[in-house]
Amino acid sequence: MIEITVDGVAVEVPPGSTLLDACRSIGRDQPTLCYLETLSPVNVCRVCVVELEGSRTLVPSCSRKAEAGMVVQTDSDRVRHSRKVVLEFLASSVDLSLAGSDVKSWIDQYEARPDRFGPPEPPTGDRDRRRAGHHHGTPGSGAETVHQSVKVDNPLYVRDYSRCILCYKCVEACGDDAQNTFAIAVAGRGFDARISTEFDVVLPQSACVYCGNCIGVCPTGALMFRSEHELRAAELWEEERQNVTRTVCSYCGVGCNLDLHVQDNRIVKVTSPLDHDVTSGHLCIKGRFGYEYVQELGDLATTPIDEVLARARQS
Repeated sequence: MIEITVDGVAVEVPPGSTLLDACRSIGRDQPTLCYLETLSPVNVCRVCVVELEGSRTLVPSCSRKAEAGMVVQTDSDRVRHSRKVVLEFLASSVDLSLAGSDVKSWIDQYEARPDRFGPPEPPTGDRDRRRAGHHHGTPGSGAETVHQSVKVDNPLYVRDYSRCILCYKCVEACGDDAQNTFAIAVAGRGFDARISTEFDVVLPQSACVYCGNCIGVCPTGALMFRSEHELRAAELWEEERQNVTRTVCSYCGVGCNLDLHVQDNRIVKVTSPLDHDVTSGHLCIKGRFGYEYVQELGDLATTPIDEVLARARQS
């Protein structure tokens, strides 16, 4: 075992553990946006940084391995200020309205004030057409945003990059960590960086195999089931009324676990548990999207959401 000190508390962790593992082992979880247990750490969001004695800079706890004798502070003035500024930059430029309660609580906890950069500036053109090295700031005194139109080009899922924080989770899930399709990557540099298909082609013309694993790891709602997107637009998405039922995928013998999200007796989306040792949260196109045969039994009463779901499937 390796012994380190976290906020004055001696902690023993197995070799190979990260500082985040050490913090969690004593109940001191750290905020994370780009980290997921089933993906390789890319340490890009910088909200999990901690202060390490002897280190010139703050270090990302999600990827820094614990070494014997380390002395770590997780709530020092440097750490709090860094997290505050990162959250302010994100919240002032990205739509975090669907990012979950944790993000909102962190903004309050670190007294982040994204509004200090001014009101959001109107969109400044097509972000996908921008050239690296040719970024121009907004003409006004407000905050530039990553706003762009929602990409709706297939019946299975949509891409709303106005909500994207560039956490790289979707790229990792599409690449080495899960699907090995490599249909998406980060294009551009600096503020103009964004997730893109090869040559920015529409999704049906890309290498995407529609496994939907990118949706499963997205923390902000930038990637979303088409059904959820359409129901939200129609003001019919009611998550608090949904039931989640765990079952086993019926398509093959692998035994993937599915969590069926059901509203008005209709499946509106499918996820998979991260802690399942078969899937680790990942599915194929059949498991994630191939549930329509369940909806067409012919003996179910019509519900208010049927028309919306049918429109999403047919477009």
